[in-house]
Amino acid sequence: MAPQHGRRRAQIAFSDSAAKQLENITSEAEIHALDRALVVISVDPDIGDPIPGDTTGPRLRQYADEVEAVRVLYFVTALRTVVVVAYIEV
Repeated sequence: MAPQHGRRRAQIAFSDSAAKQLENITSEAEIHALDRALVVISVDPDIGDPIPGDTTGPRLRQYADEVEAVRVLYFVTALRTVVVVAYIEV
């Protein structure tokens, strides 16, 4: 009998603007905060709240991690890839 597997995590990708933000992260605390938020989003890409606005393309979502005081703006593609648009410290 084959073992049962859980849902696959979503792949994380970064837009050009988010990648530039990441270049400026230097402290271990900031890296930890972002990593924690990305793990949560990769496990459940629908966890974030939809941001009101244009609904013609992928819906922009925001996930706020109250423990780490960060917010991640992202959208999920049809193939369930999470594209991070921005990382904001709250």
